[in-house]
Amino acid sequence: MKLHQLRPAKGATQREKRLGRGEASGHGGTSTKGNKGGQSRAGYKRKMAHEGGQMPIQRRIPKRGFNNIHRVEYKVFNLGQIDQLAEKYGISEFTLTNLYSNRLISQHDKVKILGNGEIKSKLTFKVNAVSEKAKAAIEAAGGSIEILA
Repeated sequence: MKLHQLRPAKGATQREKRLGRGEASGHGGTSTKGNKGGQSRAGYKRKMAHEGGQMPIQRRIPKRGFNNIHRVEYKVFNLGQIDQLAEKYGISEFTLTNLYSNRLISQHDKVKILGNGEIKSKLTFKVNAVSEKAKAAIEAAGGSIEILA
């Protein structure tokens, strides 16, 4: 081995890319950024969803319908389910806290009872809404209903 054959191990050295240091750096006068325009200048920030003058996608796609911000969404339970749930979870009072503790609803859900099916057990209901048919069936089974605000 001779002095002119000495080399660092492969991968041991890396050449630093020195931008903005003129022609001798090997990256030219424009520092690999091309010629002119915002992207070649310091402080450039691309605007979100900007498509370079092309009509942006949020303006190309047609809008349909209407979202009512005052809509109230309920978690619905039918009378046919209630006997099974009461038996499975040992519920004697059908309240929001009982339903939440048994992971049947989320913390801020509103609950509505609908009249599909039959109820046999005598239960106390403390819910946000009840249909007329469900109310009549619950009272006929000997249960009571309290509507929460």
